[in-house]
Amino acid sequence: MAHCSVAMREDVVGSGGVVARLEGGLLRWFMDQGSGIRVLRRDPRIPRFSRPDQKNQCVTPAGNESTTTVEDDDDDDDDTLDLNNQESRDSKTTMGESKQPIDNTSDSDQISVPPRTDTMIEKGSKEISPSTDAEKQTEQSPEPQSPPPPPNGGYGWICTLCVALINAHTWGINSSYGVFLAHYLSTDTYPGATYLQYAFVGGLSISVAMLVSPLATLSTRYYGTHFSLCVGTVLEAGGLIGASFAYNIWQLFLSQGVAFGIGMGFLFVASVGIPPQWFTTKRSLANGVSASGSGFGGLLYSLAAGAMIRTIGLAWCFRVLGLLAFGVNAICIALIRDRNKIIGSRHAAFDMKLFKRPEYLLLNGYGFFSMLGYIALVFSLADYARKIGLDASQAAVVSAILNLGQGLGRPPTGYFSDSIGRINMAGITTFFCAILTFVVWIFANNYGVLIFFALIGGTVAGTFWATIGPVAVEVVGLQDLPSALNLEWVIIVLPCTFSEPIALEIFGATGNYLGTQIFIGFMYTAAALCVLFLRGWKIGELNEIARLKSENPDDVHAGDAGMGSTNEAARVVGRGTMWKHFWEWRKV
Repeated sequence: MAHCSVAMREDVVGSGGVVARLEGGLLRWFMDQGSGIRVLRRDPRIPRFSRPDQKNQCVTPAGNESTTTVEDDDDDDDDTLDLNNQESRDSKTTMGESKQPIDNTSDSDQISVPPRTDTMIEKGSKEISPSTDAEKQTEQSPEPQSPPPPPNGGYGWICTLCVALINAHTWGINSSYGVFLAHYLSTDTYPGATYLQYAFVGGLSISVAMLVSPLATLSTRYYGTHFSLCVGTVLEAGGLIGASFAYNIWQLFLSQGVAFGIGMGFLFVASVGIPPQWFTTKRSLANGVSASGSGFGGLLYSLAAGAMIRTIGLAWCFRVLGLLAFGVNAICIALIRDRNKIIGSRHAAFDMKLFKRPEYLLLNGYGFFSMLGYIALVFSLADYARKIGLDASQAAVVSAILNLGQGLGRPPTGYFSDSIGRINMAGITTFFCAILTFVVWIFANNYGVLIFFALIGGTVAGTFWATIGPVAVEVVGLQDLPSALNLEWVIIVLPCTFSEPIALEIFGATGNYLGTQIFIGFMYTAAALCVLFLRGWKIGELNEIARLKSENPDDVHAGDAGMGSTNEAARVVGRGTMWKHFWEWRKV
């Protein structure tokens, strides 16, 4: 009959420690080196003991049984030992009777047990680690890891489409204000209102949208993106529907100007930073697709608003637009997702520390000068068409073609930004718009040339809106993107408000649009110069990051292309070398 053979062996480990190993037997001793505590653990290959008062059977491969009785001084019913205060303890293993003699057994084996400590090894306890308190603290506080990189696609395209639709039903509807303005002036809808008052309604909505950006940012920070989007949707729809009941100009200011502007601001601020969070190499393409929504929305609603005013009247036109905006935005809110928690976005309303960065001031200059040129161009083009002898319908078509150009031009701007660099693309397209203004628009004295300028110029006129998100990531990083954009919106309030009045004053002083055209061209040139020096800084920063990585390849804080500008030391070096690198060609 088969039987179980138990052999004991002692090995000396470390400073006199003893590891008792029961080969092929039932129990195994482990000693924690230096701790003075030995933990008795059951070999997982051996079946668990039954009650101490029962005999345990060792089943042999042949199916025969031999009984083995293990005597212990305590009454524990598991495979643990209570360590006593005595210097040593005798552990006797008596083999029970079997039907056949058992070979290689001894009457008893002495196992040396160190003095008992205050710690009692209880049932089910784990093996004690020899690590010190400092090592335990290190294990409990791991080194912070960098946020995971953006997925660069996937559900990000759904979010990008949602942002494009939101832009179409905010900026797109606002772009159709020219149609409403023409109707107001031709029908004297609100008695006693002047041309400037009507003109300021459209400008007021943009200014208010930018002014509420700090409040919208704080709302996103404390209550989340979806809450801010819901607030914007309700206010925008309420403003449009409220305008349908306006009978005085001040009511139009409050509804179509203020309420609509606040809603547009909440929707824009809460959504504009979402596409860059989902992409790395396709970030600019996604931002261009989302920004194109405003162009296509402007084209669509400019034509739709005119048709509805002629067929169902002004009041119902406002109501239909309000209901459409509410429905589409609600669907987008249900589908859109942000990654603020994953990347650790910092939604500070006014993070003034950003103004200590020269590169961020250059970004502000890019936005400031771009808006001075852009707003004047958009609002002056239709009036310029009238001044060269075109009728009202032709002027409206010119304005619609300009919106079409913006819708067609922004996705390619984003696509090529990912190929040649986001900052590079922003500078090239901005400077190209300045050239078109000087070379084409100044000499556009007929309908065909003006249509050409509206279409081609429209593709690059709104470059700022297509590139600001990705370029801001390159400058401040993803974590500070909400704060950087929030301050940017406040900064461009002034040019958005006063750009068109400046253009009209120049026209009034000179009697023609040449001075206005030169003003617009120089504003785009100044914006391009800001981008030129900004790319010089970025090249210096990337060179420093490459040097740091070459010295320490395992340094996770050296820089992450997916997270944008995140290394302070590299940023400082870039500031000192921007004047040296701005002329170098490199993908930035």
